[in-house]
Amino acid sequence: MKRSEKIFVADSGKATICCADCGITKQVPVQRYRGKKHTLKIRCSCGSSFPVHLEFRKAYRKSTELDGVYRIISNGGGGGAASIQNISKDGIGFSVSGVHAIKVGQKAMINFVLDNRKSTRINKEVVVRSVTKNRIGCQFSDHQPFEKDLGFYLQP
Repeated sequence: MKRSEKIFVADSGKATICCADCGITKQVPVQRYRGKKHTLKIRCSCGSSFPVHLEFRKAYRKSTELDGVYRIISNGGGGGAASIQNISKDGIGFSVSGVHAIKVGQKAMINFVLDNRKSTRINKEVVVRSVTKNRIGCQFSDHQPFEKDLGFYLQP
């Protein structure tokens, strides 16, 4: 099977899908797939079929391999080493090793150094949005200013 192509979903809930074989482009309503299976097999009218991965995120997410530290600042406490796996302008994904008690809704501080020319230190307050085993997904708190260096770092 071919490798799936990443398709970003517009605010309207539609995705623009283009067949690589014939070039036919079509806008397809895909809102019903939000929160469900995001990889679909598309069959074009030319007979070609190919997989697409629907991306509902609003912001580009950059894959990383950075070391960091997290500290839970709301009820429960705790903290430790974090391996920063991805960053966007809105949030961060990281993994922790060993047993943890991180729960959705908790607030935390995440501290890490970007692998840019300046070695910019980032220290952000986050809210935990997802916990899947040792993988933690967080959203940056709204009341913090956005760092210019992080913005440049996130450019594709």
